[in-house]
Amino acid sequence: MMTKKEKDPGKAILELVEKLHEDRKIPRETIFGGIASAIQVAAERHFGVEEGVFVNIDQLTGHIVARHGEIELDPETLGRIAAQSAKQMIIQKIREAESDTVFNEFAGKKGELVVGTVTRVDAGTAILSLGKSEALLPRSEQIPGESHHVGDRVKAVILDVRKQGHRVKIVLSRCHPDFVRALFEEEIPEIDERIIDIRAVAREAGYRSKVAVTSIDLKVDAVGACVGVRGSRIKNVIEELNGERIDIVRWNDALQVLIPNALQPAQISEVFTYPRLGRAIVLVTDDQLSLAIGRRGQNVRLASKLVGWDIEIMTHDELAEALERAERWFGQLPHASPELANALIDQGFLSYNDITMTDAAGLAEFSGLTEEQSDEVVMYAEEYSDVMEQSVEEERRQAEEAAELARAEAEQLAAAEAAAQAEAEAAAGGEAVAEGGEAAEGTEGAEVAEEEAETLSDANSEPVVVSGGEETPADAPAAEEKTEG
Repeated sequence: MMTKKEKDPGKAILELVEKLHEDRKIPRETIFGGIASAIQVAAERHFGVEEGVFVNIDQLTGHIVARHGEIELDPETLGRIAAQSAKQMIIQKIREAESDTVFNEFAGKKGELVVGTVTRVDAGTAILSLGKSEALLPRSEQIPGESHHVGDRVKAVILDVRKQGHRVKIVLSRCHPDFVRALFEEEIPEIDERIIDIRAVAREAGYRSKVAVTSIDLKVDAVGACVGVRGSRIKNVIEELNGERIDIVRWNDALQVLIPNALQPAQISEVFTYPRLGRAIVLVTDDQLSLAIGRRGQNVRLASKLVGWDIEIMTHDELAEALERAERWFGQLPHASPELANALIDQGFLSYNDITMTDAAGLAEFSGLTEEQSDEVVMYAEEYSDVMEQSVEEERRQAEEAAELARAEAEQLAAAEAAAQAEAEAAAGGEAVAEGGEAAEGTEGAEVAEEEAETLSDANSEPVVVSGGEETPADAPAAEEKTEG
């Protein structure tokens, strides 16, 4: 009777390694190392030793060599318990290797666009399948107002990749500015071909985005290429963003040009830049103020993010008030002088709070003060910055109240003038009616006189009495009666 030939252990090891490598995309060296570590731990437990066991696996034959000191051990003698321990260790090592593989694969793809299928939704968080890996799309990273259902195919960018134990947590986002950037790269070939470059993106997800673009090829219009024929290209991006408004801004390295571009459609009068504070003061006319600021400050806020500078919108009157206020308050600083006030204003400092944003060394660079004197100025500004801010707020409140009072008085005056005019018009109308009445009375009197004259004329003539069809004069003497004697 023939006995079944046992399978070569070395060959079985090689088959296991190859299968894991193909199925799980784990490097062969990692798998061999995991098996060797598992056998080493199992051997140490079996023989009751904590160290000294050395295990090596020939990666060509799969042959395992285990030694404890100078004694070579046969892995088959480890027993069932040791084998089970080795099996568990192998599984653990494989999971660790899988985790490393997934982490390394996705960690380098942050900001890239992926497409996944929703497998389930848990408390607003959508879990997406990305092939053999799962990713999370939290509610906070979804566009406001949108919802996802099982089976939906969803586009998003990889926001974060981090390890949690033996698992890898992949977090996706549809709110991040990189999502808009990735959609532009997908829809506009010139960006992928590096003919057009996206220089910056600012976004408030679900509402509005600003994308600054420039063309490396002078023959290609960056803005026009992004919009497409009749808006065909940008339309696809907007649809993916659920109707979010997109402003395509022409990039320019000169802030004097870039900032007005970023604030469009508002018309800008003048731009002052102050590099020391990273601030730009933008002057506009009164009729452009609300357009430049935007609804709830959105336009200027996005423009600031796009250019990387703090943009402050002012009218000419508001700037004049700010300068007057700055000169007045800077006159109270330690070591105050007109030269110090002018130096601060020239650098864009308009309040004590602005001064607190620098240090003594930075202030000494342009103020003409020593570092010790500059330190006194900064400390004074820090101490009284709240006082100045409260004073400014009080001035604004009083100005608003005065404006409101003046507006109310103007309205009352206008109402009084309107009432007086209405009264005058009513009086003029009454006089016209009276004159018309007198004329009517004169006409009626003439008619009555005429009627009386006619009556008098008729009275002087003989009236006609109609009786039995015969007409006789009223004053005719009665016929004498004849009596028969």
